[in-house]
Amino acid sequence: MELYGQHSKSIPQKVIIHVLEILLLWLSFWILFQNGGNRIESIFSITNSSEQVYRRIIIFVFNIITFFRLSYMMIVLLKRNIPWEESISVPFAFALYYIGFTLFVLPASATIDVIDFFAVTMFIAGSVLNSGGEILRDRWKKIPENNGKIYTEGFFKYSRHINYFGDILWVTAYAIITRNIYAASIPVFIFCFFAFFNAPKLDAYLKKKYGEDYTLYARNTKMLIPFIY
Repeated sequence: MELYGQHSKSIPQKVIIHVLEILLLWLSFWILFQNGGNRIESIFSITNSSEQVYRRIIIFVFNIITFFRLSYMMIVLLKRNIPWEESISVPFAFALYYIGFTLFVLPASATIDVIDFFAVTMFIAGSVLNSGGEILRDRWKKIPENNGKIYTEGFFKYSRHINYFGDILWVTAYAIITRNIYAASIPVFIFCFFAFFNAPKLDAYLKKKYGEDYTLYARNTKMLIPFIY
């Protein structure tokens, strides 16, 4: 994990990331509420069922919340260096959410029901686990006597990468709102990425950094899903 431990404000990269994400949000709005849905329907033969505007509103509100939440995390909490290639890859990844779920929801005509309220609750829970966990960890790390120690408190008592589990929850909530079976491909991909690539790679870095303390923590705490995996 060569990026970890390299501290930098990376202001130009963060500016590019935010500009590209704002463009993606505008594109999402155009597709959902303006003529974009009709254009998509005519070009790609994707059904544009516009009678359920509330479902589209939920998707776009999810987009806005995700943008501001992760913008705060990037500007305030992220201390590591951001390589130039990441300033392109990060917006590309978020295009999966902002544009991917926007396209998946276009054919949806089902009325809002209890399943959607469950999905909204899941989105909130995932956002709290992800952002809340990072905020609590950042506050803990600012305490001088915690310097050089590994954070195992708060939500991280329940899994070593509870922030990733939060990501899986809010991305799954997006998919549920679309009522499109193909949308499940995105949370499945996210789960596989975290479970089999990112989390194990970060585990290796943290074990090297914290040694026996991290080994003990890993022995007693699930990697990704609390109490399960």
